[in-house]
Amino acid sequence: MATIKSIYKGQLRTAAQHLASGNTIITDAPVDNNGKGEAFSPTDLVSAALGSCMMTIMGILANRSNIDIEGMEIEVTKIMAAEPRRIAEVVLDFTMPAGKTYTDKERAMLENAARTCPVALSLHPDVKQTISFRY
Repeated sequence: MATIKSIYKGQLRTAAQHLASGNTIITDAPVDNNGKGEAFSPTDLVSAALGSCMMTIMGILANRSNIDIEGMEIEVTKIMAAEPRRIAEVVLDFTMPAGKTYTDKERAMLENAARTCPVALSLHPDVKQTISFRY
């Protein structure tokens, strides 16, 4: 059974609907690739999915281990390559919540959870994942 249904809306725009919830995401081609750049591009979504997946898996671990990570933030930078046009690198900069302390063991567990999330493990090894954590 399908989980997503997408429609090409014309002018390099798509609408993808999550069938279980009805939520919709619009994508546009980026300006540097003949698009309007008025919404996430498909490669933006891949990069955002990587960051969201890392945070989600860290959250699962945190809940199970009674570690408070609420308020954690991530900034994601996508770096494209040409010939062929593809994602070359995703830079992920985590900032852990201010005023909270973590043991070395907790840090190692959280960082390992991020690096081994399903999206991270699904991307081709040629897509460099540069990850930093600020505590």
